[in-house]
Amino acid sequence: MSATLTATGPAKNIKVAEALGRNRKRSDVIVKSLCYAATGLGLILLASILATLLIRGFSGIGLSVFTEITKPPGSNGGLLNAIVGSLIQTVIGVAVGTPIGLLVGTYLAEYAQGSLLGNAVRFVSDVLLSAPSILIGLFIYQLIVAPFGGFSGFAGCIALAVIVIPIVVRTTEDMLSLIPTAMREAAVALGAPKWKMIVLICYRAAKDGIVTGILLALARVAGETAPLLFTSLGNLNWSLSLAKPMSSLPVTIYQYAGSAFDDWVQLAWVGALLITFGVLAINILARVVLRGGK
Repeated sequence: MSATLTATGPAKNIKVAEALGRNRKRSDVIVKSLCYAATGLGLILLASILATLLIRGFSGIGLSVFTEITKPPGSNGGLLNAIVGSLIQTVIGVAVGTPIGLLVGTYLAEYAQGSLLGNAVRFVSDVLLSAPSILIGLFIYQLIVAPFGGFSGFAGCIALAVIVIPIVVRTTEDMLSLIPTAMREAAVALGAPKWKMIVLICYRAAKDGIVTGILLALARVAGETAPLLFTSLGNLNWSLSLAKPMSSLPVTIYQYAGSAFDDWVQLAWVGALLITFGVLAINILARVVLRGGK
C-alpha cells in the first residue's frame, strides 16, 4: 500500500510539471505571436507612409525647388526661402536649447538628487516635455511677439529652444544616472574635482545617449508647425532677418497642403520629403561619427 502511494506522488508531480510546461509554452507562443503581429502592423503602416511620401514627393522634385522662392500658384515657385528659414530657426533653436538642457540635466543628476529644488525643476521639465507645442507657441507669443508688436524669426527660434530644453534635460539626466558610482569615485580618488569628473568621465560615458536625446529634439522641432504659426508666422518673400517674419518648411507645408492648387499641394509633399530625409541624414551622420570615435 505504501509503495503504491509513494509511486503515485511523484507521478502526479511529473504530470503537474508537464501541464505547467505546456501552459508556459502556449503562453509563450501566444505572446510571441502578438508581438510579431504588432511589429508587422507597425512596419506595414510605416512602410505605407514612407511609400506614399516617396511617390508623391519625388515626382515634384526639381531644380526650381531649391533655387526659387515660394510664388503664387502657377508660377513654378520653389521652397528656397522655406528651406533656409527652417535651417536657420532649427539650428539656432537647437543651439540655444541644447546647452541649457545639458546643464539642467547635469544639475539634476549630479547635484540635486533628492533635493526640493531638484524635484521642482524635474517636475517643471516633465510638464514642458508633455505640453502641447501650441501652448509653447502661445506662451512665446505673449512673451515676445505681442510686447514687441510683430512676428519674427527670433521668436520662432526661442519657441523651438523651449521645446528642445526638456527633451535634452530628460535624456541627459537619465544617461548620467546610469553611470556606475564606482567610476565617479575612482575619478575623485585620483584627485579630480567634481566638475572635471563630470566633463571628462561622465559626459564621455553618456555621450551616445546624450547625442541621441539631442537628435530626438532636433527631429521634433524640425517638423513643428504650431509654435511657428504664433511666432515666426511665415513669409512668402525672401528674408534672412530674425527681426521679421520668416518662412519655414512646416508652416509652408501646412499652408500648401490644404490649398486648392495642384502645384502648391505638390510642393507640400516635396517639403515633407525634404524634412524626412534631412532628419534621416542627420541621424545617420551622428551614428557614423559616434561609431568612428569609439
